[in-house]
Amino acid sequence: MPLAMMDANSKSAVPAQRPMREPGVPVIARLNSEGLKTLYLKEVRRFFKVQLQTIWAPAVTTLLFLVIFAVALGRGDRMILGVRFSDFLGPGLIVMGMIQNSFANSSSSILVAKVQGSIIDVLMPPLSAGELLLAWVGGALTRAWLVGAAVWLAMAVAPGVDVPLRNPLLILYYGTMGSVMLALLGILTGVWAEKFDHAAAVTNFFIQPLTLLSGTFYVVDRLGPTVSAIAHANPFFHIIDGFRAGFIGVSDGPLLNGGLALLLVNAALWWACYRVVKSGWKLRA
Repeated sequence: MPLAMMDANSKSAVPAQRPMREPGVPVIARLNSEGLKTLYLKEVRRFFKVQLQTIWAPAVTTLLFLVIFAVALGRGDRMILGVRFSDFLGPGLIVMGMIQNSFANSSSSILVAKVQGSIIDVLMPPLSAGELLLAWVGGALTRAWLVGAAVWLAMAVAPGVDVPLRNPLLILYYGTMGSVMLALLGILTGVWAEKFDHAAAVTNFFIQPLTLLSGTFYVVDRLGPTVSAIAHANPFFHIIDGFRAGFIGVSDGPLLNGGLALLLVNAALWWACYRVVKSGWKLRA
C-alpha cells in the first residue's frame, strides 16, 4: 500500500479532538437541568419510600382534627362567614397539613444528610446554590400537594363536609406560596440544626403555634382589634385565609394584601436561603 494512502487512512481513523476550553470557562453555562432533575427525583423518591408516614399518616391526622372539632364545635349547624363550621374548617386543615409537611420534608432532608454524613454527595456535584434550592423546594412542594390532594379527596367523599373548588386560582396560589414559604423555612432550619432536637424545637415552638393561631379554627376579626391586628401580621393567617377563600368564596382578610405579603416574604426567604447555602455555613466541614 502506498505510504500516502496509509497516512490518509490513519488520519481518518483518529477521532476529532474537541477544542480545549479556556481555564475558568464553565462547562455548564446556565442551568444544570440534568443535575437539578436528579436531585429533585431523589427528594421525591425519598419520601415516597415511606409514603405511609409522609403522605397517608398526615392525611389521617388532618381528618381526625376535622372530626373532633366538627363534633365538638359544629353542632347545631353553626355558621361562620356564611358557611357551616365544618365547611369553614376543612380547607384550613388541608393547607395546614400541606405547609407542615412541606417544612418537615425540606428540614429533614438536609438534617438527615448532615447527620449521616451524606451531605457531601449533594454538595460535590456541579449544582449551584440556586439549583439546590429549586430541587429541595420542589420536593417539599410535591409532598405538600400530595398530602393536600389526599385530604381533599377524603373530605370530598366524607359526609358532613363540603369542599367545592370555587376558585382554583386562589387555591393554587396560596397553597403553593404557603408550601414554598415553609419549605424555605425548613431549609434554614435544616442548615442551622445540628441534631433532631433543634428541628423539633422549631416545629413545636414556632411552626405549630403560628399555624394553630392563624385562624384555622376561628375568625380572627372576632378576637378584638388588638389580637386581630396581631393575627393579620402573621403570614400563616394569609396562607390559610386565601386558600380557604378558594373553597368557600369568602375571606377573613384582604386577599390582595395577603398575596403580596406572601410574595415579599418568600422573596426575602429565598434570598436568605441562597446566601446561606452559597456560603456553605454549617454544610461544609
